Amino acid sequence: MNLSIQRFERTAPPGSELPALITPAIADEPLLDAAPRLRDAIEAQLLTVGGVLLRGFDVPSVDVFRAFAASFGHPLLSYEFGSTPRTEVGGGVYTATEYPAHQSIPLHNEQAYTRMWPMKAWFHCVTAAQERGETPIADSRAIYRRMPATIRERFAAGIVYVRNYGEFDVPWQTVFNTEERAEVEAFCRKAGIEWEWKPDGELRTTQLCQAVETHPVTGEKVWFNQAHLFHASNLQPEVRESLEDMLGMDNLPRNTYFADGSVIPDGLLDEVRAVLDAETVSFPWQAGDVLMLDNMLVAHARAPFKGPRKVVVAMAESRSNLGTF
Repeated sequence: MNLSIQRFERTAPPGSELPALITPAIADEPLLDAAPRLRDAIEAQLLTVGGVLLRGFDVPSVDVFRAFAASFGHPLLSYEFGSTPRTEVGGGVYTATEYPAHQSIPLHNEQAYTRMWPMKAWFHCVTAAQERGETPIADSRAIYRRMPATIRERFAAGIVYVRNYGEFDVPWQTVFNTEERAEVEAFCRKAGIEWEWKPDGELRTTQLCQAVETHPVTGEKVWFNQAHLFHASNLQPEVRESLEDMLGMDNLPRNTYFADGSVIPDGLLDEVRAVLDAETVSFPWQAGDVLMLDNMLVAHARAPFKGPRKVVVAMAESRSNLGTF
């Protein structure tokens, strides 16, 4: 096994080791053949560095990627209570978020806007974009440490997420994978989500979630929320102004608030975004790459791109703080 940290093109903050790079013992070694001897090393790197890039292996199909992800011993998860449009490729593998190519997707830990999330996330580059299209990543422990103490204290009680489904966001039928209101309500009850059916038949949900979490194995504090992504300040200014005029603040597709329901100032989230930017690690995709992340230790994003790009995603090992937060 070859394992290195620095021997590939990337940009990173000083001291960052993300991602650990593992390359084949022989050229084009089949990933599934290599998996048994690599597994212990990968697991060790996930708990220290937080993310592993497997590069140069033969990954001939999405089915092989699926089998590799499943080989870590946990059933692959379905994308429940999603926040972005995705298409299921099959068997627990999904397309990466299907936002227009010119848009960036900010750093986030998968489903950190809920109280149930996957511990493991895999990304497989089937087709690398002609320009850009990276999946930037960042150490959530380093983000927590760098975050100003005043912000950590202000968010200590958690973050309230408000979502209004429908015409201007993902429909509730898609988010909850059902057409039945009773099934939506049962999911919300289980997940600690408050819900309201509005007069027009659309749905509003409200949930208090964590801003910071403790990793169950390493015991380390991690910045673990999507306050900056769901907040109205994440919208383009002209889009935000138009939606606020049209819908009113209470009916924006999504927004975040302090735990007491008070408004989070735009400027505070600008400070949060500056910390995320400072901790960002980025590297160009190569076709065949597989990136495996500990979803609590490492956040991910998406850069704009040109040309065809196909990155697929799998997730596993559900974790919850229901009953403890």
